[in-house]
Amino acid sequence: MPRDAHPTPYEQALGGALDWWRDAGVSHAFVDEPVHWLAPDEPDEQPAVSPPAAAPPPPPAPQMGGDRALWPATLDAFAPWWLAEPTLDVGPLAGRVAPRGPAAADLMIVVDHPEREDGDVLLSGPEGRLLDAFLAAAGIDPAQVYRASALPRCMAMPDWAALGAAGLGAVLSHHARLVQPRRIIAFGSNIPSLLGNDPAQNPGNLGVVNAERTPFPVLDAPSLAAMIARPGRKGGFWQRWLAFSR
Repeated sequence: MPRDAHPTPYEQALGGALDWWRDAGVSHAFVDEPVHWLAPDEPDEQPAVSPPAAAPPPPPAPQMGGDRALWPATLDAFAPWWLAEPTLDVGPLAGRVAPRGPAAADLMIVVDHPEREDGDVLLSGPEGRLLDAFLAAAGIDPAQVYRASALPRCMAMPDWAALGAAGLGAVLSHHARLVQPRRIIAFGSNIPSLLGNDPAQNPGNLGVVNAERTPFPVLDAPSLAAMIARPGRKGGFWQRWLAFSR
């Protein structure tokens, strides 16, 4: 404001009020409510954020064999289905080996999976030759033996627990019901649980299993590969076979 300018009435009133309080010894302004001058600044209010929606559960793994209504109803139809059904194996169709033998066989042989040496004929390698020697010693006509595997191809380290949960046992039971054998030998420690038996029970005493409500006598045995690696195990298997065949 220029030095020779006169103050406005508002400025005169304001100056007078300030002089009044200054003369009264008041040099600062006060309020009735206490103020926490060191309090942190209030955070800016954030907009409410909805929690992310829960992810949908993963789809169930496909069951081995697919739709059971489409499973083969006859033994003649089983081998082509076994070689072509995609849910039975995650690998290419090449390398699968079909089962072989007659319906209503005197004996059904079940192994874990085909031999590495198998081509188009199941059990045509060293394990098959050991099996043929056993059949000859037991006086069983090879033409009356049905040879099958739980898996369609040779696998190095199958996850048997996962395969069982995926329905491999149901496929094996269906296979046995189509064959209708008089009796079964299961070569390998993984077969009993697939057939619905407690694998902790005493080997050799499986007795009777029900394949889709059809009972079959079953003998548990070491795998053919194990008996090739440890020939001494053949004696124990032979004794169990004698007891089983009676």
